[in-house]
Parts: sequence; C-alpha cells; structure tokens
Amino acid sequence: MPGPLDGIKVLDLTRVLAGPYATMLLGDLGADVIKIEQPGTGDESRNFGPFKNGFSLYFMSVNRGKRSVTLNLKSERGQTVFKQLLAQTDILVENFRPGTMKKLGLDYDALKAAHPSLIYAACSGFGQTGPYAEHGAYDMIIQGMGGIISITGEPDGPPVRVGTSISDITAALFTTIGILSALHHRNQTGKGQFVDVAMLDSLVAVLENAVVRYFATGEPPKPLGARHPAITPFEAFASADGHVIIALGNDILWAKFCEHVNRADLISDKRFQTNADRTENHSELFPILSEIMSERTTDDWIDALGKIGVPCGPINAMDKVVSHPQVQAREMITRVAHQLTGEVEVPGVPIKLSETPGNVDAPAPSLGEHTTEILTSVLKMQPKEVERLRQDGVI
Repeated sequence: MPGPLDGIKVLDLTRVLAGPYATMLLGDLGADVIKIEQPGTGDESRNFGPFKNGFSLYFMSVNRGKRSVTLNLKSERGQTVFKQLLAQTDILVENFRPGTMKKLGLDYDALKAAHPSLIYAACSGFGQTGPYAEHGAYDMIIQGMGGIISITGEPDGPPVRVGTSISDITAALFTTIGILSALHHRNQTGKGQFVDVAMLDSLVAVLENAVVRYFATGEPPKPLGARHPAITPFEAFASADGHVIIALGNDILWAKFCEHVNRADLISDKRFQTNADRTENHSELFPILSEIMSERTTDDWIDALGKIGVPCGPINAMDKVVSHPQVQAREMITRVAHQLTGEVEVPGVPIKLSETPGNVDAPAPSLGEHTTEILTSVLKMQPKEVERLRQDGVI
C-alpha cells in the first residue's frame, strides 16, 4: 500500500543525523528519497560505528529506504546533472553550514526562479540568520548552549548529556513538520518556499516548562535528578530489586496510592495534601516514599499499582525495550536486509496512519548504489554517457 507521500520526490543533500533523520521520515511515509553523496567518500556517518561486515549500522539507522547517487557538485557537469534531477523534484533538503550552498550557486535564491514550486529545506545548527548563523554545531554543543544540560542530571552533580542526540532529532522533527506544512501550502497555491530550521531553536522550543519557570521566578532551573519540577511524586524510586517510576499527576491518584500502601494518614497530612504542598515539601516526602517503595520488587509494584490505575513503570535497559510486548505489538522494531549486513533490526515507524500507513521496506543504500539506475531511468542517459561521467569523477 503506498504511503501518504507517494509520488513526492526528495533530493537529499544531508549528512550525519538531523537532515538524514528528517528525510528518512519522509521516505518512511512514501516519498522517493534520492540521497546525493560525494563520490568516493559519501556521507561521513558511513564511517561511524557500530559496523556489521564493514557497513555502518549508524548510517543504516537513519538512511533506510533511500537511493544513493554519487555526484560532484563542485564540477560543472555535476551541477548540470543535479539541476536535471531538481527539475523533477518536489523537495530539496540540505544541512550544510549556511553559505555552503550559496558558494556552489545552489542556494534557494539561485534556484527558486527556475523552480517556483520547489520546497527547499535547510536544517543547520543556528539557522540562516543571526550572529551565529555561519558557526558549525554538533548535538553536544547545542545541548550546552540550549540549556538542556543545565537541567539534566543529579543536583550539584557534573554536567550530564541527554542520552540521545536530542537537538539533532528535534531539529529533524521540526524540519519534517516545516516541509509538510510547505507542501500543504504548495498544494493550495502552487508556490514553494524556503524552510529554515535551527538545532538551537528546536531545542529551546522543547524546553517547555523550564523556560516559563525561569520567567516566573527569575531563577534558572537546576537539575533535579529523576523527579519532575512541578509534580510530586513523579520520579524513580529504588525497589527491592531495581527501580520503579511512579507518576501521580493529581490528588486522586495520590489518595489511591496512599490507601494501597496503607498510609492513608499521608492524605490528610498538611504537608502533602495538594500537589503544590507535596512539591514544596519534597525533601520530607521522598524518604517516606523511598522506604515504602523499597519493600517490594519492581514487577510487584507495576502489577499492583497498575490494577488500581496508578501510573508506574520500570527503567528498562535496551534489551528489555526492544523485546517489550507493547513495543513489539506496535511494530516499533522491524528488520531490513542489506547485501552486506544481512538482516538487521531498526526502529519502526511511530506514525500510525489508518489509510496510508508508513513502511520500512528497504535498507540504507551502499554508496552510489543507485547512480546508474537513476541517471538512466530518470534522466534517460545512455549507459556510455554514465560511464564517461564516472571516469571523469563527476559521479
């Protein structure tokens, strides 16, 4: 069954993570994504581990389902081929440092007159404007500058990075949202547009209550470990054999929990009567709950609290995440087969559509795997012409 973006063609000039993740999502939803890579080297993430039979599984994880064409955009003939492909393209996505595409003469301003319906998306560290626009950035830099490290980790502990490349992934998601919004506008008006997304902007956007807490109090929020800054109890506790998370978002759930653990006295305790009281007096409540939670195993707590509707859960290591029955039921782990790696497991598609579901149906491509196919079938080049381009280092 074709996905919702069936018939949409994407030229993907992205590398490493933020851009490739965005174009991967478009591909999962049915778009035909042609990944343009530098001959001989390709996307630098092809050199990032882990590897299986010499092929990067890092690269596999964010480039599945794409077709790879090698093309030297610094050469005149390479640009000619690029523009021929662009003439049949709906969306161009790049995540170079701002100014790079302009030096090549391939920036949006240079292309829009000839391609007025083109949606051109640029995902970069700091965006196309502002004093930092031309600075390079990686996730760790943005996590620091964007403040998320300042609210992550244990109180008074050293700086702690969020365990996934959160600024890359959020930028990828906002880039995808921007592209789909521009596509809707084009469907109504016929006009394309420029989509400008920055990793720093994206990370600031998802700081949510940390920003309003600062403006409300004048005090920068600090790390709180595994607890929530505004809801209590809403954190991880040591159980008899590990850890368990309880998240009691209202006073009704708090009362249910207290009654279940035979501590109804805590409900009427003035220190803990409301969520605001419990949050203010967290230092007094935490040792009481810690003692209670340490008396039973994690599985016992999850079973018992689940039966009375109190939200709770374990802290799963990756082996338990990928084998969890809910994750499996939602097809969030899927397999793709590559000529070098054989079958490998990758995350599935989290967007569930009833009529036009997305799909993971092909692995990441080998470097230049589809160059001949694309040039002969899409651009109608003769095989001899393709071979000349290859001999001259254009592809």
